[in-house]
Amino acid sequence: MTDSTDATSVDVPPPAPAADVPHFVAGTRVRHQSRAELAASGRAERVRVSRQVLGRYEPAADRADPVGILEAQAATRLADLVPIRYGRMLVSPFTFYRGAAAIMAADLGAAPRTALKTQLCGDAHLANFGMFASPERNLVFDVNDFDETLPGPFEWDVKRLATSFVVAGRSSGWTPAFAQQLVVAAVSAYHAHMTDFAARGALETWYAHISVADLQTLLPREKRSALDGMAKLAFRKDNLGALTKLTEEVDGTRRFRSAPPLLERPDAAAVDGVMREIFRSYRTTLSPERRGLLSRYRFVDLARKVVGVGSVGTRCWVAYLEGSGPEDPLFLQVKEAGPSVLESQLGHPPQRHHGQRVVRGQRLMQATSDVFLGWVTGPQGAHYYWRQLWDAKFSVEVERLQKPGQLAYARACGWTLARAHARSGSAVAIAAYMGSGARFERAMVDFAEAYADQNERDHADLAAAAKAGRVAVTSGV
Repeated sequence: MTDSTDATSVDVPPPAPAADVPHFVAGTRVRHQSRAELAASGRAERVRVSRQVLGRYEPAADRADPVGILEAQAATRLADLVPIRYGRMLVSPFTFYRGAAAIMAADLGAAPRTALKTQLCGDAHLANFGMFASPERNLVFDVNDFDETLPGPFEWDVKRLATSFVVAGRSSGWTPAFAQQLVVAAVSAYHAHMTDFAARGALETWYAHISVADLQTLLPREKRSALDGMAKLAFRKDNLGALTKLTEEVDGTRRFRSAPPLLERPDAAAVDGVMREIFRSYRTTLSPERRGLLSRYRFVDLARKVVGVGSVGTRCWVAYLEGSGPEDPLFLQVKEAGPSVLESQLGHPPQRHHGQRVVRGQRLMQATSDVFLGWVTGPQGAHYYWRQLWDAKFSVEVERLQKPGQLAYARACGWTLARAHARSGSAVAIAAYMGSGARFERAMVDFAEAYADQNERDHADLAAAAKAGRVAVTSGV
């Protein structure tokens, strides 16, 4: 049977002589292109949209008010949490950038783009990469945020990643030359590894992952032991770690500790029945063996939890479950999934359920994904996706690294993004578009510098709106 979520189908042509019969992708009605055809399509895109053109950024004459875009998002979020979002975004141009994916999506949509599509992260800034444990209990490095995931032009993710290094560099006091060096490191790694994936088979690309040992090859020999320390810290951030940090014992029973507004327990009687029904619906989106694993746990408690920068104000919950007792806890995050910020520019996804969109995008882009990924519709019709809260997840504080570590991190992000894109897009076509020289890298540096300037202007606009009382701000939360 044909999967309706696959790439857009095309009509099967009428019978032709044997030598002219096209090949089609197994199980679909999508025409299969040869390596030569894919490479030719990539080179043809350089004629239609040059690499130099991709490096240009100028605000559109009718550019939307950036604060207005944020206010439109706030209209669908929890009103009591929106001031926290603004407060976090105002800390620096980089924290603003982390929450401004919708603003950048509108700007990318107004600029020339390639037709070389892949599954996009949609918010591929440098803080949305990190380590986590695979189901085999090995640490891997990968993209770790998929709220905005959608199919689209490959360069949109590259532009967001490249710009994040310039913005973070300015906020952290790095020299402009070093910030540019980080952009080149990230984009060159993307370019080199996409070229490598273009020479591999589809299965080899699909199975590729980036381990801690792989990350060590990016560092000078004398700096490699630092990764071992990070790995140990990552494995401490697990379900038992969450049990200690997030819960307390009340009358002999473990419950979430109250720490409003960041962690708040609702009225237990009001949510008990609803939560159990939602939990049953969520279970149906898991494969049978994973439903069996989940059935070993019982639901114990629920709390609303504030997370991230861009997600503040969305409905996000954490569920506490127990197996045979408190020594066998499981913490699941239940996170609201609204329309991707890319949809206004790229159209609606095949999935009608945004939780399913997020889960599908994550499974497409990540080398190995959480066994508890699933989705559900809430009681008011909101869409949610489920995943483990902590599973040896570890985010690197790039500004605290020394220069060799920062360069290694930039290369790791570029490598990771290339592998994520190669799983769903054509590595051959993308590599052919980028070519063998450094034009693509230079274009991304030019774009990153220009868009970092725009981001600073937008940050200043939000600060002015806060000062004028247009938006309410809660700082320090």
